[in-house]
Amino acid sequence: MTKKNYLWLWMLALPVLGNAQDTLSVSKSDLLAKLTDKNLQIKIAQQAYQGALADYQSSNALFLPSITASHTGISTTNPLMAFGSKLNQAILTPADFNPALLNNPVRTQNFATTIEVLQPIINVDGLYGRQAAKAKTNAFLLQTQRTQEYVEFEVNKAFMQLQMAYQAVTVMQKALEVAQANGVLINNYFNQGLVQKTDVLMVDVRINELKNQLQMAKSNVQNASDYLAFLLNEDTKNKVYKPNQSLAVESLASASNISLSDNRKDIQAMNLSVQAYKKMWQSAQMNFLPRLNAFGSYQMYDAQIFQSSAKGYLVGAQLSWNVFDGYKSIGKNQKAKADYLKADAENQQYKAQSNLELKKTTRQLTDLEDKVTTSQLAWQQSQEVFRIRTNRFKQGLEKTTDVLAAETQMVFKNLEYLQSVFEYNTTKDYLGFLTK
Repeated sequence: MTKKNYLWLWMLALPVLGNAQDTLSVSKSDLLAKLTDKNLQIKIAQQAYQGALADYQSSNALFLPSITASHTGISTTNPLMAFGSKLNQAILTPADFNPALLNNPVRTQNFATTIEVLQPIINVDGLYGRQAAKAKTNAFLLQTQRTQEYVEFEVNKAFMQLQMAYQAVTVMQKALEVAQANGVLINNYFNQGLVQKTDVLMVDVRINELKNQLQMAKSNVQNASDYLAFLLNEDTKNKVYKPNQSLAVESLASASNISLSDNRKDIQAMNLSVQAYKKMWQSAQMNFLPRLNAFGSYQMYDAQIFQSSAKGYLVGAQLSWNVFDGYKSIGKNQKAKADYLKADAENQQYKAQSNLELKKTTRQLTDLEDKVTTSQLAWQQSQEVFRIRTNRFKQGLEKTTDVLAAETQMVFKNLEYLQSVFEYNTTKDYLGFLTK
């Protein structure tokens, strides 16, 4: 073979190599183990909790002092500032009281180093605000845990979708093989003059339909694999997941005597959220009370930078009461009350909706139990119908259309059974999520 021919073969192989995919076998336990570190929805919830925790930690300012330090330098000929600077530096002399010098001082430099301390003592509104921040932090923590439970449910569901997609491919491949075998049989009969050309064409049409359906089933495999990769935040370029086990019916169990639990993490989070809004309302009410704060400062003065020839301190306490601020505090209190009542109503609505969803899912699971049983029976019966019609067709007792109809029904019932198993398993998992 010439070099030119080798080159053409290599160029023809490039698209095939470029489209090659690696099949990665995965188990449900392995997927769940990756969730906490990889899923973006969980990471978002975790960072929301960290933000709430930071808000709570910032409320430590209610008890801890605020300390600031500054170093200021000035140069002035202002009479008052020049006299005060010398006074702070403790360098006044009798000559400095000369009226001419007082009224027209020479340029004076002053460098001041100041350390200030502010210590809250009694701030009732701040105490309620801190309690609100604590309740908010706990609510976000519970919501993060509930988010992880939901993502785990989504991964279970996506894993079963992948199982169903692979089994649908298997069903379509078997159906295509059967249709092609029937096509060979029909062509032989046609060559012997036993069937019409229309029979051959009908079989060809059915084969083409199955090829299209098989391609769609393979696309569904890739779609299910991509969604699973999205949940895990993984790149599946030129890769596809394959479950290590087939889709099977989980144990049938009657869903009865199930009620909504107040211990469910999202409901606990909603209760804490209402509590946080209530504390914020109480904080707004306490805003009308006086505040008591202590303060102190230590000053060092000199005519030279970073020197301290003179020193002094100041300590004290302040009781302040905001008597009227132009309706600002009153409006803030009314808004906090409205926010609390709104949150309480939303909490009641959420519980009612959750209870409604629980009852609906319970009834749906009961219906799906029957659907799994009846669809399995229908699939078995359709297999028997197809077997009988095929045998009768070989004996010349059935039409080609009857065999094709039986084959189509058998494939449909098989897929219908897989769908019912998937719906039952996911509904059962969802019921477990609603009652967790």
